[in-house]
Amino acid sequence: MKEKTIFQGVATAIVTPMNENGVDYDAFGRLIDWQIEQGINGLVVAGTTGEGSTLSDEEHREVLAYAVKRINGRVPCIAGTGSNDTAYAIELTQYACSIGCDAMLVVTPYYNKATQKGLVKMFNAIADASTKPIIVYNIPSRTGVNIEPATFVELAKHPRIAAIKEASGNLSKMVEEFALLDGSLDIYSGNDDQIVPTLSMGGKGVISVLSNIMPKETVAMCDAFFAGDVATAAKMQCKYLPLIQALFCEVNPIPVKAALAAMGRMEGVIRLPLTEMEEDHQEKMISIMRGFGLVD
Repeated sequence: MKEKTIFQGVATAIVTPMNENGVDYDAFGRLIDWQIEQGINGLVVAGTTGEGSTLSDEEHREVLAYAVKRINGRVPCIAGTGSNDTAYAIELTQYACSIGCDAMLVVTPYYNKATQKGLVKMFNAIADASTKPIIVYNIPSRTGVNIEPATFVELAKHPRIAAIKEASGNLSKMVEEFALLDGSLDIYSGNDDQIVPTLSMGGKGVISVLSNIMPKETVAMCDAFFAGDVATAAKMQCKYLPLIQALFCEVNPIPVKAALAAMGRMEGVIRLPLTEMEEDHQEKMISIMRGFGLVD
């Protein structure tokens, strides 16, 4: 029997604030509290936006443990535990379960890729080792491998594989997933420019980058849809599109960290191979943010 829905609405793919000494836990704690105060429905920790791929193993575990304690059950804590090394993903997943994370976000295996059969075996092995539900994360633009709709049907047979974060950007593929799965997996948008289209097909919400800087507004967009006010939700989706585009004009999380730094919520430190935002891009993004009252 499936686990219940992990969250409905918006889970912020929260950044990991850093300074010259490493992870800035003071800023991280303030961000977590602010997100929850703004009404967010969940937090994804150490995922793509959280720079999980550049955290050392020790840092990754410390960030997860800190987040669990700071969140303190107020919203679900979803741990980024995916890797292209299945054994390491299992080890990290087991650790996240042991410290009280509520669910896992597990990405497809980047670089070494996999066949569809290999994907099924990998996700099942991680789910077998987990005591908490798994969100399967499909983002072929980063990993070089795409999960086919029929493969999701196979993955849905595992009792702890509960949901999909679909970030392929392919709406036709997503419609096929909704048709084939028929509710056997929850589907979350992995793209902020496709929140309302995903909800219109029966999606449960979004794992969002936008909500790092506009948590209340992103939640309001989903709430409007769930309340039956589709027109308002659609207007909000269109209204925020220029800001969403600015947040992805360079590879995530470069722009969103620059945006949060401009808002005074953290330093803008980012780790190689990512670098500081290009000046012209940053000026344009700040101008758009100013239009939304996010900066002076």
